[in-house]
Formats: sequence, structure tokens, C-alpha cells
Amino acid sequence: MADNFNFELVSPERLLLSEQVIDVVIPASEGEMTVMAHHAPTMTTIKPGVVKVHSASGKKQDYVVFGGFADILPTGCTLLAESAIPVEDLSNDELTRRINIAKAELEDAEHHEHKSRLEHFIMELSHLRGSIQND
Repeated sequence: MADNFNFELVSPERLLLSEQVIDVVIPASEGEMTVMAHHAPTMTTIKPGVVKVHSASGKKQDYVVFGGFADILPTGCTLLAESAIPVEDLSNDELTRRINIAKAELEDAEHHEHKSRLEHFIMELSHLRGSIQND
């Protein structure tokens, strides 16, 4: 039986989740990453995607995050999201709105690096929309 650890999902607006979990799958910038108790200390950036939480109570919860970073320790994990929402609360219209905002910002971007980051962000949001619609 796997050990439990504390997981917190925090956005600037609120603490979305703080509880004992068995494991959490996070959309790390280098690919999906499963975090379990006794994980090696790690800090990683988060790309837009779905955080899959398996609570110690057996309940499974999914949250959409729009970037941020995760601080992982052997005793717990804190994910600080730029923005986060339960999957069931995210409408296609809201995702389209976020994509359109990023596209408008891209049109006004002057520096190549900023344009490149925005293009990548738009690609990630579009991929996210496809993966949520297929679930």
C-alpha cells in the first residue's frame, strides 16, 4: 500500500485543494509527472494541462491549470498555479476566450522571445482543449 502525502493546489484567487493523497499527476513542462510520497526534492514549471489527484479517501479529482510551478518534497507537493479550475467547471467558451486573449497579445508582441512563448502557450491551450473534449 502506498504512503500518503500532503498535496496543495493554490491559485492567486484561492486554495483549491489541501489534503492527503496517494498520488498526483502534474503537467510538468518536460512531460507528465507522477508524484508520490517520498519523491526526491524537485521544483518544476507547469504547462497548461490537467492535474489528476488520487485522494487518500479514494476520490479522484481533476483540475485544469494554466501554468505555474510545483515544489515537490518527500513529505508533500505544492502546486502554485497561475490559474486553476476544476475540470467540470471549465467550459469550451472559457478556454476559447483564453486562447483569443493570447492570440491578441501575440499580435501586439514585439520581441521574438515573447512571441515564441505566446505561440507555445496557444499551442498548449489548443492541445488542452482537445484532450478535455476527448475525456
